[in-house]
Amino acid sequence: MKKRAYVLIEGYVQGVFFRSYTREKASELGLTGWVRNLPDGRVEALFEGDEDEIKWMIAWCHKGPPSAHVTNVQVTWDEYQGEFNSFDIKY
Repeated sequence: MKKRAYVLIEGYVQGVFFRSYTREKASELGLTGWVRNLPDGRVEALFEGDEDEIKWMIAWCHKGPPSAHVTNVQVTWDEYQGEFNSFDIKY
């Protein structure tokens, strides 16, 4: 089943290539959407695709890349909208 998940990641998650790793992992899983840094130090992401693949991606977000230290992950599920063709880093 296709779904959509909006994810906020808190902790030491900027300046550690979190966005690049997220794009790489999401693309490998066939997910679409985006990831970006927020001014308050968090990272936000929007994933669309197979629900099981999104769940795997969310589990990965709890850990992040090697240099990251994730302290909290908030997830909001929504209906699949199919508005993206790829997974990108937003600036």
